[in-house]
Amino acid sequence: MIKIKRIYEIPASEDGKRILVDRIWPRGVSKAEAQLSLWMKEIAPNTELRKWFDHKPERFAEFAERYEKELASKEVIGHLEQLRSWSEKETVTLLFAAKDQKHNHALVLKEILECE
Repeated sequence: MIKIKRIYEIPASEDGKRILVDRIWPRGVSKAEAQLSLWMKEIAPNTELRKWFDHKPERFAEFAERYEKELASKEVIGHLEQLRSWSEKETVTLLFAAKDQKHNHALVLKEILECE
């Protein structure tokens, strides 16, 4: 099972494996508070794409398309396979920092992971 959650929410036992999928460490959260299993920054959108998107909802559809292409790269495939493998055995919670819970890369990532 794959879930997504803002890293600012309180960790819960039902989160299972907690994976931060942001390239930049979230402000105001200590590593102890985050209770991460892993920080998988390699799977986050590249800096150029992240800055272009700028969390503007009107750009989300194109952002999602561009991010999906990034996720298909050789450098990222292994990380996707690892997340899928873990999610078959236990709950995996993808953590993100964005305020907008309807337009963010964790949603796109979750969808990709659940499609195959």
